[in-house]
Amino acid sequence: MYNKKEHIVIVWFKRDLRLEDNEAISNAIASGKRILLLYVFEELLLNDTHYSKRHWDFIKQSIVAINTKLQSYNTQVLAVQSDMISVMNKLQELFFIDTVYSHQETGILITYQRDKKFNRYCKNNKIKWIENINNGVQRGIQNRLDWGIQWEDYMKTNTYKFNPQKENFISNEVIENINKHFKTVSLHTILKTPFQKGGRQMALRYKASFFEERYQNYASDISKPQGSRTGCSRLSPYFAWGNLSIREVWQEAKALRKVSPKKRTLDGFMARLRWQAHFIQKFEMEYVMEKASVNKGFHKLKKKISQEFQEAWKTGNTGVPIVDACMRCLNTTGYLNFRMRAMVVSFFTHLLWQPWQEATIHLSRQFLDFEPGIHFPQLQMQAGETGINTLRIYNPIKNGLEHDPDAAFIKAWVPELASLDTRFIHEPYLMTSLEQGLYNFRLGEAYPYPIIDMKLNRKRASDTLWKLRTDKLVIEESKRILLRHTLMNRKTRSS
Repeated sequence: MYNKKEHIVIVWFKRDLRLEDNEAISNAIASGKRILLLYVFEELLLNDTHYSKRHWDFIKQSIVAINTKLQSYNTQVLAVQSDMISVMNKLQELFFIDTVYSHQETGILITYQRDKKFNRYCKNNKIKWIENINNGVQRGIQNRLDWGIQWEDYMKTNTYKFNPQKENFISNEVIENINKHFKTVSLHTILKTPFQKGGRQMALRYKASFFEERYQNYASDISKPQGSRTGCSRLSPYFAWGNLSIREVWQEAKALRKVSPKKRTLDGFMARLRWQAHFIQKFEMEYVMEKASVNKGFHKLKKKISQEFQEAWKTGNTGVPIVDACMRCLNTTGYLNFRMRAMVVSFFTHLLWQPWQEATIHLSRQFLDFEPGIHFPQLQMQAGETGINTLRIYNPIKNGLEHDPDAAFIKAWVPELASLDTRFIHEPYLMTSLEQGLYNFRLGEAYPYPIIDMKLNRKRASDTLWKLRTDKLVIEESKRILLRHTLMNRKTRSS
């Protein structure tokens, strides 16, 4: 194969780890040239602090699932560890590369910089790089006035079917020879873990169980830390890493709505699919959100960093049971429902009075569904630093009593409190010395006292942030943000 170099095309997998409804693959097949499917475990991401082993395992499981489907086509994904340009240089020694197909990735700053370098590389080497829209998120738009309509129109378009021929792909035998030129990656992972497993097949199982039965409890369980673990779709990691497309799930939900008695429930679910794309679109248009508040007026907000507070929060030892249960659950399983995510961020930024930037790394490493376009805008919104959203300072005790009234979730994740009466499980610091003796429970030993005065700190956060919202620059920036990101029929709670 090396004597006369073949003209080929490459499909570069990133956060689109699926064969179905993948425009890059469809375009590659239409080219008529043989296709090399490629995933690069890039050093720049392997070394980036936002990512952790749980993410790489999920990606590996996703590639294994793709390879299983590709067995009948006598091909596989070339999975190597390097940087993209080095990989391309070596592949160009073996083939003439006509085109690289991929999706537009709304990633962190280093992937944006990588893509700019790769674009220059392709131009210098006379290689076409064709990127397709991902889940309706558009690149280069200046405002959002028609975005909602355009997004829904995109959701209604036909999905891409995967119906290739064996001849479309470079064979396993050739890929085995290519592997000799690279540092390959073992795709083996330990499957007996508390995390959701990656891959298209697993994603379809979650989707099927949700639409067949679990969605009926979606509206009632969405805010419950325990109930949401089955009542919510649990599809977010499969969206984040691309095992499923938003479009195919939106279309299935739309079809189910026609025959389901739970139409409002499905409307709520589909609204959150749109909400997901809405926030990624925000990040696509305001990449500075990774490092700094989108509203420049909040740059003057200074908070004293406390490593002690941050460590207690990260490990679930703040002395506030619902917060600690959430953090321990997240650290162990990679999942937490939206309300509890908002609450723990509010606790960190408002009650502990820590900069939201200090929470980004730990949370991104713990969230199995880490999606930059959701992660950074949501951190800023929950921290109250956008200037356009309602300021929400969550009361963790109130949220625990409302959404975990029998303390089942707290008992599961803070077992040192499980033997107490429910009223004390939510607020163990209310126990008298006598009551502690009756339960053989010593606050400060078995479980910590709250590390802050919640009432006092809540007032400080509220007073400071409300005052800042009257600042001239905050107001000017709020107007700019609204002009740039306002949607038609905009609702304050969803934007």
